[in-house]
Amino acid sequence: MGGLFDVTELEEPIVQAPMAGGPSTPVLAIAVCEAGGLGFLAAGYRPADAVRTEIEAVRAATSRPFGVNLFVPTPRPADPDRVRAYLRELAPEAERQGVELGEPRHDDDQWQAKLELVCEERVPAVSFTFGCPTAELIDRLHRATIAVWVTVTSLKEARQARDAGAEALIVQGTEAGGHRGSFRDDEGSEGVGLLALLRLIARSVSLPLIATGGIADGAAVAAVLCAGASAAQLGTALMLAPEAGTTEAQRSLLSDPRPTALTRAFTGRLARGLVNRFLSEHTDTAPVAYPEIHHATSPLRAAARKRGDTDALNLWAGQAHQLAQPLPAGEIVRTIGADARRALAETRRRIDARP
Repeated sequence: MGGLFDVTELEEPIVQAPMAGGPSTPVLAIAVCEAGGLGFLAAGYRPADAVRTEIEAVRAATSRPFGVNLFVPTPRPADPDRVRAYLRELAPEAERQGVELGEPRHDDDQWQAKLELVCEERVPAVSFTFGCPTAELIDRLHRATIAVWVTVTSLKEARQARDAGAEALIVQGTEAGGHRGSFRDDEGSEGVGLLALLRLIARSVSLPLIATGGIADGAAVAAVLCAGASAAQLGTALMLAPEAGTTEAQRSLLSDPRPTALTRAFTGRLARGLVNRFLSEHTDTAPVAYPEIHHATSPLRAAARKRGDTDALNLWAGQAHQLAQPLPAGEIVRTIGADARRALAETRRRIDARP
């Protein structure tokens, strides 16, 4: 559609993942934009007025396009009996942190207010996580000259997003850190790896694809470009940048060789993080209950962050977290972009040299 932002026009084929809950900041988005990538603001968990302030801050510092990510609301409340049972299990955790568990409420994260905001501000690109907006909503965003991207974790979701009118798909492999972007939180602990998922979708859906999940260096960017992606979305790779709002506790662990795992223990929705005590002890019993569990554990996690207790807070990270570099975000984007071009050229040379 004419006038809409096109990911293939980026100077660098790199999109900053919107990392809600702290790591995403306006200065991070600005730095990525200025380096030739696409910076993103994470609207999840933030009041609409705060998101407006962040949009204004980005626009005041860069004339380049940027994006805003929205969480599609969970349509139905969770099973209250399962929520209550899990909160009883977490009571000793709250006591250990010296706080009360929060109210396990079901809400829509100011969905309507944020939709009004992005339409009013005519944000160049809006991405959606946890679901697919309706065709009517996508039409409304198009009328505001907004490109619509939808996060998908399966071929079925990719086709649904295409049919609804999305311009591009964010293809999220199971390697990705943070929450799974699935439309329904009903998948097991396996998921589909990025390269396999990318190829399945590229063969069936003729839309630009933004690959995400375990991408942290130029060779990985080159790999997903070869596999059919128009760009790579990087999250964990940017978490050590000084512009990121990553907590010091988490910064100290990203270079640690500890494994990651998928869990619902912290928020009631499947997400990948570094394995710690809380994740190990509560993953098997955590219910499908987002955002109820997110709200209930919020005071507990905040207290753990304040104390630097890395065994009791969510340490979202992708499987390639050890590749993250403590460099300015713009340098990370430019270096990875240059390394991707070198990797592609070297691969071409190796192929051409074959008999």
